[in-house]
Amino acid sequence: MADIMIIGGHGKIALLLAPLLVERGDTVTSVIRNPEQADAVRATGANPLVLDVETATRDELAAAADGFDAIVWSAGAGGGDPTRTYAVDRDAAVRSMAAAADAGVDRYVMVSYLGAGPDHGVPSDDSFFAYAEAKAAADVALRESALDWTVLMPGRLTLDEPSGTIDPAAIRAANVPGTSRANVALVAAEALANPASVRRNIPFTDGNVPIEVAFSSL
Repeated sequence: MADIMIIGGHGKIALLLAPLLVERGDTVTSVIRNPEQADAVRATGANPLVLDVETATRDELAAAADGFDAIVWSAGAGGGDPTRTYAVDRDAAVRSMAAAADAGVDRYVMVSYLGAGPDHGVPSDDSFFAYAEAKAAADVALRESALDWTVLMPGRLTLDEPSGTIDPAAIRAANVPGTSRANVALVAAEALANPASVRRNIPFTDGNVPIEVAFSSL
């Protein structure tokens, strides 16, 4: 059993992840910006914590993280405004990593996307560019940190039902299958429980390999 903080606790993946963790005996705190989201978080079995990570300082984030065993970053600005995208998906994410280290929380799982990285290839005039740049910077900062990190890299997200099976050999391409958010939640839960995922990038889409089998090959 572990005490786990999910940042971005009202997101679709977080709302699916929290009950998986609670069911296996973990204690979950889900960080939300809007207090009106608290009831939805409680319905998952998690404890809501109202904290705006976009404006929270490193010290405030460290104080919030104190005593936890792991942090899952599943937050995002939601696109649209490049300034806010950089503020949340890059700056706040990187600040949370430093705060985790300050608080002695070694385990950190980042929800990224398939193809993320400095070589993302998104044109600067594309509306996705700010997000691609922000995620690349955050992922690099995490990999260069001393944290016990895992970067999850799912393909295009869907609302399909969970299959519990993935393609761990997925590569970035226009025709790759999508990735169920429910499967992302299952992969995140497995990563938190499986030491083999530490300091690993895990690219995947929906596929035919049971998640436990995919992790056994890490």
